[in-house]
Amino acid sequence: MLSGYLLTVVGLICFFEGLPYLAFPDSLKKVMQQMILTPSRMLRVMGAALMILGLLLVYWGRHYVR
Repeated sequence: MLSGYLLTVVGLICFFEGLPYLAFPDSLKKVMQQMILTPSRMLRVMGAALMILGLLLVYWGRHYVR
């Protein structure tokens, strides 16, 4: 049961991560060039904020949405 759920989650992550490469490859290249110019500290802060947001959404979805 848990392994099927985990595979579903990983599959959805792969799907959503790959979607911009398929839909907007030229725009994605421009964004990646901008990311190279962005200071590492800013990227770390943005990554941490997204991780916290993701955990909050998972918590909210598991405890309050039924």
